[in-house]
Amino acid sequence: MIGERIPLRRVKTMRKTLSGKNMLNNFLKEHAYRLSQISFRGSNLTSHPLRNIKDLVYLANITIGTPPQEFQVIFDTGSSDLWVPSDFCTSPACSKHVRFRHLQSSTFRLTNKTFSITYGSGRMKGVVAHDTVRIGDLVSTDQPFGLSVEEYGFDHIPFDGVLGLNYPKISSSGAIPIFDKLKNQGAISEPVFAFYLSKDEQEGSVVMFGGVDHHYYKGELNWVPLIRSGNWIIHMHSISIERKVIACSGRCMAFVDTGTAFIEGPKPLVDNMQKLIGAKPSGSKHYVSCSAVNTLPSIIFTINGINYPVPGRAYILKDYRGRCYTTFQESPLSPSIEFWILGDVFVRLYFTVFDRGNDRIGLARAV
Repeated sequence: MIGERIPLRRVKTMRKTLSGKNMLNNFLKEHAYRLSQISFRGSNLTSHPLRNIKDLVYLANITIGTPPQEFQVIFDTGSSDLWVPSDFCTSPACSKHVRFRHLQSSTFRLTNKTFSITYGSGRMKGVVAHDTVRIGDLVSTDQPFGLSVEEYGFDHIPFDGVLGLNYPKISSSGAIPIFDKLKNQGAISEPVFAFYLSKDEQEGSVVMFGGVDHHYYKGELNWVPLIRSGNWIIHMHSISIERKVIACSGRCMAFVDTGTAFIEGPKPLVDNMQKLIGAKPSGSKHYVSCSAVNTLPSIIFTINGINYPVPGRAYILKDYRGRCYTTFQESPLSPSIEFWILGDVFVRLYFTVFDRGNDRIGLARAV
């Protein structure tokens, strides 16, 4: 199965505060870049060029309006709303990003419905509007989307907005998500999408709609049923190090989230993981000696009877000073619930298929 393929551009996580903000901003100024659309015809495949900026969230360009206005957004399985900054917005964050110029679009339609969303690193308030939205060759006419009128916490984040890929019932605005609208109008042949996230500054990250390109993974896809329809939450059996179960003994919940950079869980369990791998706290991170990375044990996530190891070289990153830190973090969710978020650290290793038609997630080792 091959459908629409949209490359993603790797940048800093939205869910966490940026480290080395000035350094990142200077880097962006020195390397000004615009995602131009390049289409490769054949096999119903459209691909866009990518660029990585060292960190862990991936984004791509979309256009909104007639004529098209281009925005760079995160494709986020943790939320269901599409939004970009608006001309109505006077927050400092909006002035630092591309704002939608509604008066310049002949297909724009405003509503009087307002909404708000809180993310891990900030929040926004917006108003629902309608216009033509394009993701590569996929076109959704009269698509409801959000225009931010207030933004907090996004001042130093180098992308404009978010495109949510969760189920409709998770939508904060109540608007039909773009995936559902494209599916309903027959633009997507099968109700699935999938992510391949590049590693170590390599190019080629893609999100594909309407099918799965098997060239991006090895072996067979292992299918995991959702706990219930309406959210990308699955059961996880255990988390272990060197055959010893350290968390999630028996059964807990896990969420595969492309809008989160790291692997997050309850604080006591995450703290135990840090101790077991010898990581020392400093500020908001836990550090290890960079020379020890290749000798660190793998963390094994067991899901639906299959082991998914995450080796040290995958769960250790370098900060802007070149120090090595772990990508395990405390989840902001209630500590009374053992709930784990498997972010980009996990998805980089395991090609992930989100099957809306069968309420399941497919995992296979990425190439």
